[in-house]
Amino acid sequence: MIPETFKEVIDLGDGREISIETGKLAKQAHGSVVVQSGKCMLLCTVVSNYQAADVDFLPLTVDYREKFAAAGRYPGGFFKREARPSDGEVLIMRLVDRVLRPLFPKDYHSETQVMIQLMSHDENVMPDAMAGLAASAAIQLSDIPFECPISEVRVGRIDGELIINPTMEQLKSSDIDMVIGASEDSVMMVEGEMSEISEEEMVEAIKFAHEAIKVQCAAQVKLAEAFGKKETREYEPEAEDEELQKKVKDLAYDKVYAVAKAGSSKKERSEAFAAIKEEVKATFSEEELEEIGGLVSKYYHKAEKEAVRNLTLEEGLRLDGRKTTDIRPIWCEVDYLPSVHGSSIFTRGETQALATVTLGTSREANQIDMPSYEGEETFYLHYNFPPFSTGEARPIRGTSRREVGHGNLAQRALKGMIPADCPYTVRVVSEVLESNGSSSMATVCSGTMALMDAGVQLKKPVSGIAMGLITDTETGKFAVLSDILGDEDHLGDMDFKVTGTADGITACQMDIKVKGLSYEILVKALMQANAGRMHILKELTDTIAEPRPEVKSYAPKIITRIIPGEFIGALIGKGGEVIQDLQKKSKTTIVINEDPDTEEGIVEILGTDQDGIDMVLKKIDSLMFKPEVGSIYEVKVIKVLDFGAVVEYMDAPGNEVLLHVSELAWERTENVTDVVNLGDVIDVKYFGIDPKTRKEKVSRKALLPKPEGYQERPRNNDRGGDRRGGGDRRGGNRDRDRDRKPRRD
Repeated sequence: MIPETFKEVIDLGDGREISIETGKLAKQAHGSVVVQSGKCMLLCTVVSNYQAADVDFLPLTVDYREKFAAAGRYPGGFFKREARPSDGEVLIMRLVDRVLRPLFPKDYHSETQVMIQLMSHDENVMPDAMAGLAASAAIQLSDIPFECPISEVRVGRIDGELIINPTMEQLKSSDIDMVIGASEDSVMMVEGEMSEISEEEMVEAIKFAHEAIKVQCAAQVKLAEAFGKKETREYEPEAEDEELQKKVKDLAYDKVYAVAKAGSSKKERSEAFAAIKEEVKATFSEEELEEIGGLVSKYYHKAEKEAVRNLTLEEGLRLDGRKTTDIRPIWCEVDYLPSVHGSSIFTRGETQALATVTLGTSREANQIDMPSYEGEETFYLHYNFPPFSTGEARPIRGTSRREVGHGNLAQRALKGMIPADCPYTVRVVSEVLESNGSSSMATVCSGTMALMDAGVQLKKPVSGIAMGLITDTETGKFAVLSDILGDEDHLGDMDFKVTGTADGITACQMDIKVKGLSYEILVKALMQANAGRMHILKELTDTIAEPRPEVKSYAPKIITRIIPGEFIGALIGKGGEVIQDLQKKSKTTIVINEDPDTEEGIVEILGTDQDGIDMVLKKIDSLMFKPEVGSIYEVKVIKVLDFGAVVEYMDAPGNEVLLHVSELAWERTENVTDVVNLGDVIDVKYFGIDPKTRKEKVSRKALLPKPEGYQERPRNNDRGGDRRGGGDRRGGNRDRDRDRKPRRD
């Protein structure tokens, strides 16, 4: 018997609905829901161990997977099953994790796993916009301690009208693509890309999304009540000792404040803080540290955080001596690497990114194969964060989720500025060489300069900045920090990265750690970010003002030609022999794609040698060459036969036509070599298709004056006349079989 189910329906206001259902699937999980919109169905489960892990953080794992069966497809490749997550799945995991994590109790350390699976795909529904709703709904049905329901929605804007959860097709004409995560009373996460919108427009979109999220949070509460709200489980909280906390603060606070106010470098500051911590620990015996050493460390870090925050709130100073609006010193350089197609270095304080650009054909496009989306990217950016960038030594275990997320943010910041007619596939790689605050924004800046250095005709240069926020809810004081340090990221209440041109925002990523952040503070942060971006943008354009007019001499040049579909086969040749031989001779790479709409061939020619490119273009022109009736062409004799000469058009090598012996001269020609020889270059006139022979006809004699007294010999219509044109000048052979090979008289 099918078990009883409980369901809530959310009206999106335009005829679309989202339903949340529980009670039928995965009942051994601590919480499970099926979220559905149209034919798109997500199954989300959550399980949290009842025993705490031996760690001092929340071991939360958010997994999002798309099943190919959901779209009626097979996984690609030899291994026919879903394996490691794709970059697209990792990005969705990050979107959900960033909203959930702050809402678990800070002292809750049980291993917790949220699993979201796309079980049924609908091409008109983007599943990532419902992943946060599914995760929160599953947690609400469990006994896991969690502060309040949240949800996430996507916002688009078409012709000035904001839309919740637009379709993939609608996004193509939208100038905003943002995902917002929030609870009923607080915005917590924003990520997306925009087409140079203003700060006010961005805030308007966030507000619009928040109103939709409030409805989705209320639906989760109703579902939990109908299902039967479980009692929140009891767990063993972290040990606390108020007296010990006060003692550690008294020992450390003033010393930390003094070091923070000194405005030292990261290395000096870290050493000074470590020395203070050791001094605090030295006031306890070894026996005491064995028992309460963990608490001592915990309370020291609390004191350190409080001292640094208060320094900023009370005196407007920061760890490195800057004021809240100051940007660290910047230096830039382009064309640093001698062999790459484009390169640049961007250094801001103790953060440094080296970017490279590689240009290629459509063959190098990044193929995306997910159940919910198939396509390709002709512009993509990869971000690498090696351990030495922070002075650490640790093993590299593949690309981290952080690297995927930071690279995607930088890619979204820049991709809108790549012109639509850029013929190349463009790959940017950012190598983070030093890191102390916002290496992703350094990547945007170095990427901009490297693209311009490579000769990619960017519409406008893009800069980026990371903003921070420190607030005191009791006093109402707050400080917005421009160009935050790594330490300020950890101790602050907001990490807000924003990128854009001189005319507007192109991408953003925001994580808010404080409840009830007012929109007034958000607007102030955005406007302060604008001033910082403009300062950084000037540093970039002072280094390289505009894209180089051409790619570098050693970088490949690409030419695109469109050819009728009927010529594609001729250019490729039998078994690819023509195109392979042409690539070898021209030292180019030739890629041919067929336009599915027009069935035309799109030919990409990539090479560093212009002569090689010209060779390929000449071959294409030759293949498509169509002589015009009445026109005169220069031809070369490439073969001599008994009954004429085979000639090749000089303007179209490879295009041959028979110049019949009767069209060589007005006088009777006994031997072809009496008039032309192999290698001769002559002019001929093109007459089109001869109605008698149904073959192309060219003539040399038509360009020569008729001899004085010349008379046409009459044709013998009964016998068909001379096959060479004109009368039967040979006077015999009329009984010769037409199918026999002609012979000399």
